Amino acid sequence: MSFSVTQPTIPAPAAIEAAILDLAGARGPAGSISPNEVAQALGPEWRPLLGAVRRAAVALAGAGRIDILRKGKPIDPAETRGVIRLRIRPNRDNAHDSVTSP
Repeated sequence: MSFSVTQPTIPAPAAIEAAILDLAGARGPAGSISPNEVAQALGPEWRPLLGAVRRAAVALAGAGRIDILRKGKPIDPAETRGVIRLRIRPNRDNAHDSVTSP
């Protein structure tokens, strides 16, 4: 008797990033989410998705869209390991970046 194990389909990185932004955005900058929550939102076979969720989180943090937290404090995305949480990055006042017309 032969058994075949099917691997879950891993969503595209853009879909994972969108899920992170949606879930973290719903909590707001005062709240945070677990990578497990994102993986569970992506499908019933969520455990194999955790690596992809963490990679997408690192990419979003590197782009300045979210913060990766360890023990409630933001960390450098390059230091992402162990237990982490994800938080939408608060909007910053970009007034100094804007161009004003005379």
